Amino acid sequence: MKFNLGVAFLTSVGTEATMRPVPDAALVAIQHDVRAHYGWAYTNDVNSALGLRTTCNEHPSAEACNWSVNQRRQTLNGLTERLEEAAHVVLVGAAVVESDLNRAWPENTVFVAADGAVGACFDKVDVLCVVTDLDGGEHLDEAVRRRIPLIVHAHGDNEARWQRCIAAWAALGGAPLVLTHQTDELYPDMLNVGGFTDGDRAACLLAALGVPLDRMKFVGYAVDHVGPWSGATDPVRKLDKLKWMERILDHLGASWKNRRESA
Repeated sequence: MKFNLGVAFLTSVGTEATMRPVPDAALVAIQHDVRAHYGWAYTNDVNSALGLRTTCNEHPSAEACNWSVNQRRQTLNGLTERLEEAAHVVLVGAAVVESDLNRAWPENTVFVAADGAVGACFDKVDVLCVVTDLDGGEHLDEAVRRRIPLIVHAHGDNEARWQRCIAAWAALGGAPLVLTHQTDELYPDMLNVGGFTDGDRAACLLAALGVPLDRMKFVGYAVDHVGPWSGATDPVRKLDKLKWMERILDHLGASWKNRRESA
């Protein structure tokens, strides 16, 4: 069953410091399918999620870095408001090339980058936020220097990466964060918006925050080749992951393919 993209599927009860999400069941089911396909343990995803939120919540520089629970809630609220106001939202994927971005964009267009693709956006378009599981390396560090909000995802095999990133970003003064995970658990300060790769999770995030598909555009979204802004990866395995990205985006709405743009 497909949900109505005109209505956010992320139902939440908010207080000054909490948000309790109820994610779309079909998207969560796909996450279980992904784990089964690759033989990944659910407990590893849970442990990584718990570790990331605890590290941010208890970090000695949490307030200074904009990482406290209340600050993360405020960051999410600010992003939601900006997305509500935007006429168009452009998702920038790993297959983006320079000519895709060097154009005159309609007024009131905002950009959401998938992980390392933010590197293609610097000094070309202003990025509202970066959706990342932390493969983006130096490009993410530069995003932190520019204080671009990051939607940081925890999964079972990126625990060492988020530990390194949190330490490095604290030394840089931090940047606004929102935390996401891929489990059935409901955390008061962490979201499961659905999705598997950064590219499809970015679209799931927008849908969760109430952005209808007809206001989304997809730039650099390829399902048949590995883009130049992908992190270091096994090309064969990455192509397999892109099949999952396609399945998730098709669930959001098959017309996403007609909303892909290139120069």
